[in-house]
Amino acid sequence: MDGSGYYLPSAAMAVALTVKAPALRRAWRDPLLRSVCVLLALAGLVFCFAAPPTIAQVNEWTGIVNFSAPLVYCLLSAFSASCLVLVVNWRGGPPARTRLINRWITAGYGVVIVALVVLFVLGSAPVERLRDFDTYYARTPYLRELIVLYLVALTVAGVAMNVMCGRWALQVRGWLRAGLLIIVVGYLFNLAYLATKFTAVIARWRGADLDYLSSDWAPVLASAGAQISAVGFCIPLACRRAGDSWQTWATYRRLGPLWRELRPVAAQSHRGVRIAWWSPAELRVTQRESDIHDGMLGLYPYFDAGLRRRARDAALAAGSDPEQARAEADAAMVAAAVRARAADPEGRLIDAAGAHDDARRATAEAAPSAPSASDDGPRDLVRMSLALRQSPVVAAVRGRTATRSGSDLHE
Repeated sequence: MDGSGYYLPSAAMAVALTVKAPALRRAWRDPLLRSVCVLLALAGLVFCFAAPPTIAQVNEWTGIVNFSAPLVYCLLSAFSASCLVLVVNWRGGPPARTRLINRWITAGYGVVIVALVVLFVLGSAPVERLRDFDTYYARTPYLRELIVLYLVALTVAGVAMNVMCGRWALQVRGWLRAGLLIIVVGYLFNLAYLATKFTAVIARWRGADLDYLSSDWAPVLASAGAQISAVGFCIPLACRRAGDSWQTWATYRRLGPLWRELRPVAAQSHRGVRIAWWSPAELRVTQRESDIHDGMLGLYPYFDAGLRRRARDAALAAGSDPEQARAEADAAMVAAAVRARAADPEGRLIDAAGAHDDARRATAEAAPSAPSASDDGPRDLVRMSLALRQSPVVAAVRGRTATRSGSDLHE
């Protein structure tokens, strides 16, 4: 595999890391997100520094023959540790136990990295090898141990990853299971890479020459394994984020009927700041909920508890469950109050309410999602919004109040 075969995967990892960077800036305390970014960064560095042109350049810059060998092996060990840490954080569990496992993984591979450096310093590698360091120095004291150590460390990580991801895949469904199975496939390629490396090194120990396994086949298997594994790590996270975004936009759309019903009232008492059309979905939902709360504050003097009670009884009689009946009753009361407010353009009822209205406003500020001063708890705005559009009870209340004035509603 030539230099491009290394640089293309490295570039792919760099692009993936760039895509993740904004999320990392927003939530850098998230251990799962940090683990993903560290894994992508280390994977990119491994391929970049393992490319023969980079190996030669690094050796030249440092002035140390074969300096790139322990550097790449250390990066591979760190990458293996990052994969294990990511799976541990991904699976979750008691935070104390998760932190303890991560510390053991980090400490264990930290010891391996230190040992690799020490063994390289103790060994002698006077001939620069860009592609076949493993097999060329397979029988050299200290370097032999260095090569075996890094291969064993990668094998332990590969087997552990396959076992953890395979067992976890049997317990979950959906995109998470698909991602875990893809990771297992990727690590099977990694184990094949290690098998070719071990085979070539052992052949050297026995006086045979199977260097092509290490020099030609192993890099291809490593590239395939790393890229497949990266896809497996990214798919569940990306799909979960897409699902969360879809759910947020769905909430935004479902709040539409209630927001449009209250928009004339909210516009008269609006105190918020309008947001740009390109704002995130979460912010748009928050703004829409704020507009709904503002509209409800302006309607409090027009809310009819008796109408709400009758609407709730009608909804229960029609077969709605208690939660749905409450939402339909609230929606009916809001629809009637909007018409009552429209029939009182000068706000005479608001002026007459006086101090009583101020007290109810204070109550509403404390629990703005509740449209009436009842002890049922906060309302489900999405249910109310859907009831405005779909409930026969709300439609009946609208029909009865269409020709009445606002004072008629409070008989």
